[in-house]
Amino acid sequence: MSSFPDAWTAVRGRPWRFLGSAWPWRSLAYLATTVPVGVATVVALFVVVGIGLLTVVVVVGLLVLTAVPTIATGVAALERRRVGLVLPGAARESEGSLRERLRASRDLPVSWSEVGYAVLLSLVLWVVDAVVLSTTLTVSGSLLLAPLLVRADAIDVGIWRVDTTGEANMAVPLGVVAFVLAAYVVTALAVAQAALTQVLLDPQQGRLAKAVQDLRRSRVDLVDAFETERRRIERDLHDGVQQRLVALTMTLGQAELDVADGPGLALLRRAHQQAEEALDELRSTVRGIHPRVLVDHGLAAAVHEIADRSTVPVQVDIALAARLPGPVETAAYFVVSEALTNATRHASARLVRVQAWTHDDRLVLSVADDGVGGAVVGGGTGLAGLALRLEALDGLLTVTSPPGGPTEVRMECPIDAA
Repeated sequence: MSSFPDAWTAVRGRPWRFLGSAWPWRSLAYLATTVPVGVATVVALFVVVGIGLLTVVVVVGLLVLTAVPTIATGVAALERRRVGLVLPGAARESEGSLRERLRASRDLPVSWSEVGYAVLLSLVLWVVDAVVLSTTLTVSGSLLLAPLLVRADAIDVGIWRVDTTGEANMAVPLGVVAFVLAAYVVTALAVAQAALTQVLLDPQQGRLAKAVQDLRRSRVDLVDAFETERRRIERDLHDGVQQRLVALTMTLGQAELDVADGPGLALLRRAHQQAEEALDELRSTVRGIHPRVLVDHGLAAAVHEIADRSTVPVQVDIALAARLPGPVETAAYFVVSEALTNATRHASARLVRVQAWTHDDRLVLSVADDGVGGAVVGGGTGLAGLALRLEALDGLLTVTSPPGGPTEVRMECPIDAA
């Protein structure tokens, strides 16, 4: 059964192996499902085109008619899946998520091959399949069941009228032959129709797949460029500005030893203290731009570090079996950092709980606090920037924060997004 890769190979193989395989039944299922799909398509097109033509004089009809390509695109997506019943190697989907495919399709012109296929399916293909299925199944079934059917009444098979038990018994071998022929006819028709579907729909599929790949590549390249620039800024601050401030504090400290007591020494000590405070702030900024512990030890250690520095008690529960890709870890770290900052500064929270786990090859991270609520994504907030960052990784950031609290910032991101 599994020795044939597709129905076309099976129908060309040895008859007993073909008849003993699942391909005749898969072909039957393909043709049988064509009928409801075709009927639904013709109804949808008839309604849309009819309403569009009736209202075209008031311009509204033109807007209604724009739904035809959308219907065709939906039918094409379904047909590409159904092709896998008989030609599994030909059935494939565009790479990327559904959101990416929809976004990429907006940049493509109307696919007239998809529209043409939808019209062909609604007017011809399902009718042919219905006729072939009804004919082959009726003939072979009537012949095979003739001994039972003739007891109730005479049956007509084409021009042959079977009305006696003897004729009914003769019809059974003919029914077996008809059943075998029906298997070949149904499979051959299914293969031909699937091949036609592949020819008409594959060009658009290829263009859409390329557009999705380009979109994903540009988004990932944007994230990588941002990370490179962020690390360059961190390196410049660490090796340049920070070193100069360290040298300045050392110089001020030495100057304190050489200046006598008085207003000058007091001013020098004040300058020394301000330089040390600026150095501490710079180190904190550098740590936020490029957290070294995240790079060296992973997300759990980095979250524990910022939790220890938080003025609000933080419970951390992170269950990760292994390190995550760099962009995903970085995005998760900044989600936790931003959520903790908001809980401390704006939410008046007394407790924050950070949880992270993996589910279906996705990282799920939740930061919940018992503050006053009212947090939103947008308005130029840090959460809006994080939402855009996650979108570039095909992730999602949601915020649940009713007035009065509690607040939950939830992040979901594919682990293989990078």
